[in-house]
Amino acid sequence: MQHAWRWYGPKDPVSLDDIRQAGATAIVNALHENPIGELWTREDILKRKNLIEGENDQKAPLYWKVVESVPVHESIKQGLPDRDHWIANYQQTLRNLGAEGIGTVCYNFMPVVDWTRTSLTRRLANGALALDFDLAAFAYFDIHILQREGAEADYDLATLERMTTLAPTANSSYGQELMRIIVAGLPGGQEGYSFDAFKERLAAYREIDQGGYKENLRYFLEAVVPVAAEAGVKLAIHPDDPPYPLFGLPRILSTEADLAEMLGMVDNEANGFTLCTGSFGAEKANDLSGMVYRHGSRLHFIHLRNVAFFEDRSFFESEHLVGHADMYAIVEAIVKEEAKRGVLGSASAIPMRPDHGHQMLDDLRKHTNPGYSAIGRLKGLAELRGLEVAILRQLGSS
Repeated sequence: MQHAWRWYGPKDPVSLDDIRQAGATAIVNALHENPIGELWTREDILKRKNLIEGENDQKAPLYWKVVESVPVHESIKQGLPDRDHWIANYQQTLRNLGAEGIGTVCYNFMPVVDWTRTSLTRRLANGALALDFDLAAFAYFDIHILQREGAEADYDLATLERMTTLAPTANSSYGQELMRIIVAGLPGGQEGYSFDAFKERLAAYREIDQGGYKENLRYFLEAVVPVAAEAGVKLAIHPDDPPYPLFGLPRILSTEADLAEMLGMVDNEANGFTLCTGSFGAEKANDLSGMVYRHGSRLHFIHLRNVAFFEDRSFFESEHLVGHADMYAIVEAIVKEEAKRGVLGSASAIPMRPDHGHQMLDDLRKHTNPGYSAIGRLKGLAELRGLEVAILRQLGSS
């Protein structure tokens, strides 16, 4: 695997020099300052590339290998009359990225919200902090804060009963904290919402069911995949996170069946996916290593993280090697896919970044982006690198 690191740009508390010391060589970055849907010019792309790679002759080299993300405009997701305008911008952005040698673009097609959590500071037994999704807490927000019509029907009785114990009233500080985490957006995202704007965005999807949303994805893919292929860019869609419906919105990339359907919409190597073992892994039925064996030729980007979950689909982000996902089997499948491609240990290996990480040690006293502190990801990268080396040695001797 090509060891990568997500960097949020010049304002990221984790510097490029920090990343060099972590041992990553591939940078995952985006022009987060650009409004969603606006064209990324070659000039802006080159400026950021030079910032990342400009000191490669004096320091350990870094290379901008992956864009995460070029966001998809809501008009495209909703199938609105102006979507072709935003698709044209997306097409030209892909051409510009390809012209500057950036060959992988991760994106998602989740409506309204990106990855969603209910706590950014779950205290673990060792004192570190982890990201957490509590279904009862989410139900509390959906029913009592958002007051979405018909929301109660989306939750079972046990979740509703547990919800009543979380906070006494909808005006509690607990409710305000949930609003901040869910509605205001997360660091690195281009767009947060006011509460009223959030409700308006949700209302825009009332008439869009899962089938209609899939057709909107198909329309987008049919337009952008041929352009990506011509530009030498591989598209890597990110799965739903969590991998089940939220706020009654459609979810279309939560299972292996969803993945196979998406890949079949445009049967082209440029139409690929990101294996996020935390997102796909939060659905117990997903066979993560099997997905690599069955769909590995279209695997263009990897997020490795782990989750520990409970019976009601709540989960928290556990250590990288400890959790529901069998990380040994997953990395073994990836290594075998790379061997099949003949790219083991080369610059063409599949880029992988340690996804998220616990806030720990000295980072507990610093401002950090949730999930993206330095030390927790450094620990994850070290563990994953060691696992990869052990698997490579074992396969080489077998």
